[in-house]
Amino acid sequence: MNKGQVYEDQAAQMLLGAGLEILERNYRCKLGEIDLICSDGKALVFVEVRFRRQQHYASAAASVTHAKQRRLWRTAQLYLQRRGWSDKRPCRFDVIAISAGQPGQEDGIQWLKNAITM
Repeated sequence: MNKGQVYEDQAAQMLLGAGLEILERNYRCKLGEIDLICSDGKALVFVEVRFRRQQHYASAAASVTHAKQRRLWRTAQLYLQRRGWSDKRPCRFDVIAISAGQPGQEDGIQWLKNAITM
């Protein structure tokens, strides 16, 4: 199992513990990829999981660039269209930002709800 998968598993467990249901993992299409797609009550939640070992350049949350946000948005639109849900369910885009802890410490996990708005 690669490190990215480990962090996605951590994020999925956190979301499950908060009562969300995981509908899809690593949804891919020609437009991009969405790490986790969840159901939170009636809302669909598209989740981007980001990890940063060092934060010299940008934090894990700040690494979700405008270009990445646009790709996520377009990928989510295609996902909704393919399922016939285009206007039927409220949606939000969350980011789970994981940063490496200092040696001997746990990684920091931050859940940013509605982190991406278009």
